[in-house]
Amino acid sequence: MDRFLRTRMLLGEKAMERLDDSHVVIVGLGAVGGYAMEGIARGGVGNLRLVDFDVVSPTNINRQLLALDSTVGQPKVELAAARVKDINPACHVQAMRAFLHTDTLDEILAGRVDMVIDAIDALLPKVELAAACIERKIPIISSMGAALRKDPSFIKIGPLKKATHCPLARRVRKMLRKRGLTTDITCVFSSEPTCELEESAMAELENSEQGVILRGRPRRSLGSLPTITGIFGLTIANAVIMALLQNPSEDETTAITPNNA
Repeated sequence: MDRFLRTRMLLGEKAMERLDDSHVVIVGLGAVGGYAMEGIARGGVGNLRLVDFDVVSPTNINRQLLALDSTVGQPKVELAAARVKDINPACHVQAMRAFLHTDTLDEILAGRVDMVIDAIDALLPKVELAAACIERKIPIISSMGAALRKDPSFIKIGPLKKATHCPLARRVRKMLRKRGLTTDITCVFSSEPTCELEESAMAELENSEQGVILRGRPRRSLGSLPTITGIFGLTIANAVIMALLQNPSEDETTAITPNNA
């Protein structure tokens, strides 16, 4: 059985061998990260490290690939690892149920890492991961805010420094600049304005489901669509697959050059 036949027909044998030899770390397996994982696994990437501390909750079901009535209460990282192995039993999967924190960064980024996918929905861990990748010259592609958006035609991929109409991107840029770090890392973002959205799209302050949780501050839960978050995740997966096939030199650091950047 050749489960990757259609991909091999398009990309060729050498490309599939390169993908099979690639090592990708995905941090955050929620609305965006779950779909990024799905695209990466079905794309034939042979080595995955999956990182998430959260469990599935009923409110995840509207938009998260791993969230089903039957999976409520189960750790997302364990569900994700099982799903990847069901897609591709030959894939080497490492499941890490961990917070992204300065204490865990060394373990999360240990060994060979060809690409990091940041699908964290909390600001401080997102900045810590981006900073660590920049400093270690590990390529990273980061998801900006997918919540509060309704129109997929506004979704773009490009340098963080050029992301517009995204409060999260603005905060990440500011924090990286304070550290004297580049804002040229690649991100997926939506330029759809959100300022006129109804107040009902933003709930009262509550604890984060992921990322900060016990270590961080309460924040608002934001309304979101399964279509938008899914497109974010699959856009990231496609960009990562194409970047892995570029066979970057050792001199390249954090920048990815997608076709539509």
